[in-house]
Order: sequence, then C-alpha cells, then structure tokens
Amino acid sequence: MEIVTAVAYPEVHDAYLRDHPVDRAHEANSNMYGEENLDRADRIPGGWWRIRLSRTDVLGIVLPWHLSEGGELELVPRSGLTVGEAAERIRAGGAAWTAANPVCAAKLRLLRWAPLTPVFLSTAPVDHSDYGDLVLRSGLIHLDGLHRMLAWELAGRLPERELLDGYLVGDPGVAAGPARAGRRGDESA
Repeated sequence: MEIVTAVAYPEVHDAYLRDHPVDRAHEANSNMYGEENLDRADRIPGGWWRIRLSRTDVLGIVLPWHLSEGGELELVPRSGLTVGEAAERIRAGGAAWTAANPVCAAKLRLLRWAPLTPVFLSTAPVDHSDYGDLVLRSGLIHLDGLHRMLAWELAGRLPERELLDGYLVGDPGVAAGPARAGRRGDESA
C-alpha cells in the first residue's frame, strides 16, 4: 500500500458520490449503504488518506458479512473473509453459486470490465452489525467496493503494482503492517 496524501472527509465524500450516486436508477443500488458506512467511518481516529493498492493489498482486505444480495448462499460469513478468500469461494462454487445468488452474480458480471474506481477502506470495523463479529479487527477493512474488488479479481484485472486508487480512514501504520509502516509514496519500494 502506498500512502499518497492526507485528505479531508468532504473530498472523500464527494469522490464517493461522483462514482456512486445514491439516487442511481438501478434495482440493486446499495450506494446509500456505502455512504452511511463512510459517515460511520469518519469517527475512526487517524484521519483520511488517499492511497494506492496492489493486487496483493486488495486480496488481503477484510470483507464484512455479505448475504449475496438476498441469495441462497452466504458469500461472506459473519466472521469475515478477505477479498481473496471470497473470490476463491465464488470460483469454487461455480455455476451452483451463480444460480443460488442471481443478484450478486449479476453485479459481479456487470462490474468485471467497469473502470477501476477508488475503493473505500478503514483500519478498524465501523459500528454496524455487519462488522460486529469480524475476527480480524484491524488492517484494511472494507467500507465500499466489495463487488468491484471481487469482479476485478475474478476477471484478472487487479494491478500487480500499487496502481488502484483508494481512500483509507484511520492510522495508516495499522493498515500497512510493520514491514510497510511509515511508507509515504515518495520512497522506493
């Protein structure tokens, strides 16, 4: 993870709404929940940061409980999974998973070739029941972008180098881990 610069919350909120309008006419529009998560996350100490992520970073992001848009098979249990683990669950489930979760599967198909827009993350879970039972309580934790990250991984589009933009709230040292703490983007890797 590369830390680009500190940013103020209004910039994060505006960036979110530019790509994810809450009034978008779409039967499975969940952008209002993403916006609520950003508001909840703004209470996490450490401020907001613009970041860049690699595929390895994205695969390690912790996802909260996700019931597959009302499908029959839960994608992410209440204890959480990483993006990499959830992608493997989809791959392993194959056609049976797709048939059991038509709305979630449709979102993944739709987003496979969508532009690589910023993802929104925190270093700690937000105060919401979907995050209450997460086993991992620090690191890179999803706020918005679950379907996009999974779709891009399944399509083989996640960048190997730190090229995917994102926004992070919290102490970036917690997210970066001991080997990367303190890295600010102007040092060589």
